[in-house]
Amino acid sequence: MVNRVILIGNLGRDPEVRRLENGAVVAKFSVATNENYKDKGGEWQTQTEWHDVVVWRNLAERAESQLKKGSQVYLEGKLTHRSWQDKDGNNRRTTEVVASYFRMIGRREGGDSGGNSGYFPSAGDEMSATPERTSSVSAPAANDTPAAPEMGADDDLPF
Repeated sequence: MVNRVILIGNLGRDPEVRRLENGAVVAKFSVATNENYKDKGGEWQTQTEWHDVVVWRNLAERAESQLKKGSQVYLEGKLTHRSWQDKDGNNRRTTEVVASYFRMIGRREGGDSGGNSGYFPSAGDEMSATPERTSSVSAPAANDTPAAPEMGADDDLPF
């Protein structure tokens, strides 16, 4: 079974960071993703979805120092659900993405992105030590192109 979420979107607010009594650091922020579609009248519409994101420990400290409202971010994590009672005793439920990895993408304020505009982790990126993230994904080099198949070569493609 798989519980994996990948989001690419913009931060709706600066991360809200708390330090717990046990020393753990947690950061919460929202990410907006957009989907464009044509309505019945042929007009383009944009539907925005807001996602609540939580990061822990070193990732929370990175979020505090690197992420700002409006930043474009790539993140990976898992979908979680929590239940609690509010101050009036009402049962409440929320759905959150607990991120195990994030990376800023796009241009940063003040100039060039420093080569971090891709969607893939690089060797220098901090990776969370979670069981579901045991392998590293790397971006293909710019000059790597797949070899063209030989003409007339048989393949196993079903089409």
